[in-house]
Amino acid sequence: MSTTRGVLISLVAAAVLSLSACGSGDNPSAPPATSASPASAPPTVRVVGPLTPADAQALATMNERVKEYVALHVKLERSLPKLPKEATPEQIDKNQRALAKLVLKARAAAKPGDIFTSEARPVIKRLCASVFGGPDGKQLKASIMDENPVTPAAIKLTVNSRYPDTVPLTTVPPQVLQTMPKLTEDLEYRFIGDWLILLDVHAHVIADFIEDVLPK
Repeated sequence: MSTTRGVLISLVAAAVLSLSACGSGDNPSAPPATSASPASAPPTVRVVGPLTPADAQALATMNERVKEYVALHVKLERSLPKLPKEATPEQIDKNQRALAKLVLKARAAAKPGDIFTSEARPVIKRLCASVFGGPDGKQLKASIMDENPVTPAAIKLTVNSRYPDTVPLTTVPPQVLQTMPKLTEDLEYRFIGDWLILLDVHAHVIADFIEDVLPK
């Protein structure tokens, strides 16, 4: 009797294990996380190869200027009345123009190259040339120019000027964004014609620009 009971228990256990295995096939457990935390996640793969130490050092000068600009931007924006959560377009425009005036006053002596530094400019141009000189380069450039076929000189583009209301905001290809230094949410890369600009999103002003970034 004891032997028979032992056999039955073994058979039941085997059946349970079999059902469990089948169940795991139908409902597989979630795969383990690839990183313990976002901070340890692998860096974004660059489209245009790794930077040389000299290139990284050159772009670091721009990164410092970006930090300085953002700190000024935040300080000026905090001095304005806070927009309500359900702000109207009129309220947003008024706030935007008020911030733009403060930025213009604080950066009255600003000039091209203050953020896109002289060290960073040639590196950025070379990286963009690599992207637009690649297999999809012509298509990428055509998509930008189709959205924004303007000549910056014709609209007198300057540092601290308001982004032209008549010029649509272009879509910046991800291949370009992956080559550029990362920005905070306060600044964006945009193209106006063949110029690359840094746009202050909240003030809607041009913080800096580089001429003739797109290949002819």
